[in-house]
Amino acid sequence: MAVAPTPVHIAAARTALAALDPALERAHAQTPAFEWRLRTGGFEGLFRMIVEQQVSVASAAAIWARVVAGLEGQVTPDRVLATEIEALRGFGLSIQKATYGHEIARAHADGRIDFDHLERLSDEEAVARLVAIKGVGKWTAETFLMFCEGRQDVFPAGDIALQEAMRWADRAPLRPREKDAYVRAGMWTPHRSVAAHLLWGWYGAVKRGEVALEEHPA
Repeated sequence: MAVAPTPVHIAAARTALAALDPALERAHAQTPAFEWRLRTGGFEGLFRMIVEQQVSVASAAAIWARVVAGLEGQVTPDRVLATEIEALRGFGLSIQKATYGHEIARAHADGRIDFDHLERLSDEEAVARLVAIKGVGKWTAETFLMFCEGRQDVFPAGDIALQEAMRWADRAPLRPREKDAYVRAGMWTPHRSVAAHLLWGWYGAVKRGEVALEEHPA
């Protein structure tokens, strides 16, 4: 079962990150304490992430509630596979998302991935197994490991908000490309997930007007 790091652990990691990389000092100083956003893990967690993508928060919650009700509370690989694509669409899913739900469930049923024992895999192995499933991209795999499995050294470098916050931190003229962002985040090991949370929190505060940067972001 996934366990989120405690506030004490997060605070210690943030302090360590700011000491390790001076570029993060400003983000650390301007971002209030935050809690780890741990979500339901396993098959249900990944299926829900797919369902919620590219829709508003309110719509995502409403659609997911219909999915859970339609499956009678049994959001399992077997139950999803036993539910026809058209039935899943009747719960509010697009044909693409309904198909991806079947693909994820089939991957578990076929033994290509074991959601019950995913913790046995390293971060790299888990990402590789996840992205091998049709419909699961690298960003989804990495954020799933962070938010649904509680992994603490994962960094979804393809995330645009993270890239922009990294640009601010480094006072760079351009956002880093994904491969460069991975390299840049390498020095934050073993706290890369905390670094991601910190940068997301900082990005949100700036966008909401709660924090003013010394220079204006593009």
